[in-house]
Amino acid sequence: MNTQTCHSANRRRSSESVHGWRADAPTGFRRTAAVALVLALVAGSLSAQRQRRETGPRIPPAEEVQSINLIRTLSHHPPLMEAWGPFGGYILRGSTLPDRDREMVILRTSWLNEAEYEWGHHARAARAAGMTDEEIRNVAVGENAGPWTSFERYLLRAATELHRNSAISERTWAFLKARYSDQQMIDLIFTVGQYRMVSMALRSIRVELDEGLEPFPEDVPRR
Repeated sequence: MNTQTCHSANRRRSSESVHGWRADAPTGFRRTAAVALVLALVAGSLSAQRQRRETGPRIPPAEEVQSINLIRTLSHHPPLMEAWGPFGGYILRGSTLPDRDREMVILRTSWLNEAEYEWGHHARAARAAGMTDEEIRNVAVGENAGPWTSFERYLLRAATELHRNSAISERTWAFLKARYSDQQMIDLIFTVGQYRMVSMALRSIRVELDEGLEPFPEDVPRR
């Protein structure tokens, strides 16, 4: 064996030793080492999840307020609540968007912003607006999932474009505008903006899920 070959073999053995296995080790040993590595990775992931949960909210909910955790948290800032409340109420109950359209847009925005709290609340509202469990899951996947109508595909696309580019593209605008009025187009933009802002607050403050809220669908990967 020449010097170069010896050095190459030594480097390979050194690398294999560092990672806890040897290429010439028995099959059973390699299998055991692989299982141990997987278990270590899983344990590390679970530890990270526990650490995030144990961190808790940065601003604890007001104990004297009887409401959901978001309202209890923002109750620490009465002037903001007084100013923001009517606007949020309009977006949720008074806008020109059909209920189903509104909830599709809110769910999509919640998913894109990783706001699980908002997703849980609006999964309920979406069902009340007539959406099925499969449709709610498919909102997370996006416009190319499920038996969406052409209009619904463009509606989901609009929410995604506003999230990624802060603007609706010409093609998406033209398609939606064929059905929506000027007021509805404006309400669509402000709905996405409202729930992106709320998502920022939820995630930054680390508002904890209210009891009984469903989490994100586990079988939909994030991109």
